[in-house]
Amino acid sequence: MRTYAQFCPIAKATEVLGERWSILIIRELLNGSSRFNEFARGLPGISRALLSKRLQQLQRAGVIARTHDGYELTSAGAELEPLLIALGEWGVRHAFPDPRPEELDPDLLLWWMHRRLDRSAMPDSRTVVQFRFSDARQGYWLVLEPDDVSICRTDPGFEVDVVVNSDVTTMYEVWLGRRDLYDALSAGSVTLDGRPAMTRAFPRWLQFSPLADAVRSERALGQ
Repeated sequence: MRTYAQFCPIAKATEVLGERWSILIIRELLNGSSRFNEFARGLPGISRALLSKRLQQLQRAGVIARTHDGYELTSAGAELEPLLIALGEWGVRHAFPDPRPEELDPDLLLWWMHRRLDRSAMPDSRTVVQFRFSDARQGYWLVLEPDDVSICRTDPGFEVDVVVNSDVTTMYEVWLGRRDLYDALSAGSVTLDGRPAMTRAFPRWLQFSPLADAVRSERALGQ
């Protein structure tokens, strides 16, 4: 770990958190990831070797700890949650322009979405949601069991309850709060197929990004 050679709390904190990917690893932990492969899914672009190195560094710094099957935040790591939320809100206000094409990854979007579903609003039985993106090479399925959610890139062979038709950009905008889902449905940029009761219920299943409210508030101020 590189140091700034400064006896300053901000410099010392930056030595722990300022390495590339470290903050995003903590973001993943705060969002429910705990295993190595889960971090890899939520951080496309990081090599497995670098991920291992960063986890070790954060562990030595006392920010995370090993468990019997993965990692968890220590009390010091948990204290970072309001700081990351504040950092994200600052990003919404000052560093969140329109996305570049390479930033719109449907695999990552589905990974984020599968962790933010309101299970209390969904049926108790298996529920299957298929996503058909007009600008993606493949389809995606979320298979929601009572105690688990799986992401499939090939047809899992179960009856599909809801089919979501859209493009990747629109779903990113909806997920992040840049566009209202009901507005997108009214405009036809998102369409839902399936049994009427299920398609009516689908908007209540999504809890959206943890920063979606901040994005909505900022966009409202700019109008």
